[in-house]
Amino acid sequence: MDNTTLFDVQLLAKANVKMILKEVYQLLEERGYQPINQIVGYLMSGDPGYISSYKGAREKIMSIDRAMLLAYILQEYLK
Repeated sequence: MDNTTLFDVQLLAKANVKMILKEVYQLLEERGYQPINQIVGYLMSGDPGYISSYKGAREKIMSIDRAMLLAYILQEYLK
């Protein structure tokens, strides 16, 4: 019997995007920022300066391609 485990790469990528986005949102909020404004500023301009470096938030959000992040947000909104 073959015990091969299959992974849905797109499902894993979406879960990773969601986890990182939530974490960055929480870190910005914890730091006293308006997370929506900061994330939108980053997405619109590409300037990582919109995201605080607090607890690695900037590095985390930069680990996701901006186009992938926008696609994820749009897909979730349209559900």
